Amino acid sequence: MKVLQFTIPVAHDRTVIVQEDNMPHFYPYLHRHREAQLIWIKEGEGTLIVANNMYAFQKGEVYLLGANQPHLLKSNPVYFEENSGLKIQSLMIFFDPQGKLAPVLALPEMQWLATFIQQHQNGFKVPQAYQDHLVSLMQAVQQAGSMEVMTSFLSLFQSLQQLNSQLEPLSTSILPGFSESEGLRIGHIFNFLMQNYHRNISLEEVAAEAHLTPQAFCRYFKKHTRQTFVAFLNELRINEACKKLTSSQFENIASVAYTCGFNNITNFNRVFRSVKGQAPKAYFKRLLQI
Repeated sequence: MKVLQFTIPVAHDRTVIVQEDNMPHFYPYLHRHREAQLIWIKEGEGTLIVANNMYAFQKGEVYLLGANQPHLLKSNPVYFEENSGLKIQSLMIFFDPQGKLAPVLALPEMQWLATFIQQHQNGFKVPQAYQDHLVSLMQAVQQAGSMEVMTSFLSLFQSLQQLNSQLEPLSTSILPGFSESEGLRIGHIFNFLMQNYHRNISLEEVAAEAHLTPQAFCRYFKKHTRQTFVAFLNELRINEACKKLTSSQFENIASVAYTCGFNNITNFNRVFRSVKGQAPKAYFKRLLQI
């Protein structure tokens, strides 16, 4: 089996690279690239892991992922089922602040853009109210000719800069740098947990996946994610529970809890409140009002 590299190269024949994907599912492995990435989820649902944080993503959303920021867009399990008929579509704009774009950012007139990119190296999600407008500007970059692409790119980021105070970082902590081998190992752990969160996972089992003793695994995981294994797994399970609550495809909240790996409703309620700041019933009630 070919080893999937943690650092993924992006074509660098242009200063601003536009890529449109239309596939059965998103690339399902933790990876990074030296380019920052602005992505519009045109079609698809799943889980976004950025550094040590996770989010449920869905159609229509726009995210910025920072340069060299480890990330993973994991489509929901149904996208991997044979003959599901589902697909994902996305529009992505890549740019390297330290590469071909660097001389532009060094210009006095571009100080605003250099500052904006520096401030948001941990990425962000575009607020829902502004998504349609930002998508139209991304499409303008995609459709621009070679003489207009930089103008369209600057117009796009000028609009983002005007939202500066409303952009919350996807990750609030700066993690230690991942080597290639560490990135592959962490990526394997993340994928194992995302594929098995619905059942009981012992510390010994996940440690064996990482080829470490349980004690060494706990230290390793905390060092590279700034979270304990239990805290990360609980957040993953609650994230999946929220997606099930949003879809309304469940009999009751208890059934959601059991299908997400919790063995009793009391523990589910406690963990849900600690992660989301409110009880599951209150969360679901708020969803119905949106």
